[in-house]
Amino acid sequence: MKNNYGGSHYSNSSFPTVRLRRLRRNAAIRGLLQETHLSVKDLICPIFIQEGIERSHVIESMPEIHRIPLSEIISEVQTIFDLGIRAIIVFGIPSYKDDNASSAFHKNGIVQVSCKLIRKHFGDKIAIITDVCLCQYTTHGHCGVVLNKKVDNDSSIISLARVAVSHAEAGADIVAPSAMMDGQIKSIREGLDKSGFTDTAIMGYSAKQASPLYEPFRDAANSSPEFGDRKTYQMPFTNAREAMREIEFDINEGADIIMIKPAIPYLDLIYQAKQNTNLPICAYSVSGEYALIRAAADEGWINENAVMTEFLLAIKRAGADMIITYQAKKMAKLLNE
Repeated sequence: MKNNYGGSHYSNSSFPTVRLRRLRRNAAIRGLLQETHLSVKDLICPIFIQEGIERSHVIESMPEIHRIPLSEIISEVQTIFDLGIRAIIVFGIPSYKDDNASSAFHKNGIVQVSCKLIRKHFGDKIAIITDVCLCQYTTHGHCGVVLNKKVDNDSSIISLARVAVSHAEAGADIVAPSAMMDGQIKSIREGLDKSGFTDTAIMGYSAKQASPLYEPFRDAANSSPEFGDRKTYQMPFTNAREAMREIEFDINEGADIIMIKPAIPYLDLIYQAKQNTNLPICAYSVSGEYALIRAAADEGWINENAVMTEFLLAIKRAGADMIITYQAKKMAKLLNE
């Protein structure tokens, strides 16, 4: 039985995979044969900016990740920029909350002021992505407007469009609606276009799973729901075909980039999305993924850098074009060595 190389499938002397296996003994050749590559330009670094604090605070459930005050934002972005990372995603933690999330779209809100400062200092040298959601800004902690103890979808998408427009006015390049409301992409696209921000892109949280891996983020952003949970509007992690339908809906409504979140447990969804769309794909390696690696590394059970590298390369191999990760700065340092 002959293969395409003129030898037997069972002949070690002629089967090419065996030769490659031998060649991998040489580190330089291993590099030549590497199929998947990770660059600092693939990384998006999250930033938590908290209103009303004077110094940064470590997030207990996310060691080495901080909530920073407005006064430190330029130095933080400069550090990220100096590592070669060219994109950030900004999460705001306001000092004021109400039932309608009014501080989320205030012109002097924490995200809006942050975007203005970053844009003024860095110009177009770094891409500013903003999280568009209501959970951090509401007293009840849900991602939309609540009426009669239920999240009201239609009221919520109107508010989300207001938030997105306010971010674009402040200088955001990309708005990333994470609320998972039906029709949010369409509402935001229409709101941006009517306000003259036709060049502002939308990164849709298209397949955002109802995952327990978000708990450290909720600690970081003070955004745990006061009642119930978010399973009524986030994706059931059992349903891959539904995830593909949600991605299709977002594309049809005008999304420019689609996202799968979390990343590592959903590599199959990243792969399927890569096969089914030509849009750029973002994977969000979430707070729980970060916390699991850090906790095991702190106990000495794993090599943090090795596991971090393997996880991020696996995400890239599955088909992600860009990765939001709390390990962005640490990974960039390794890649720059």
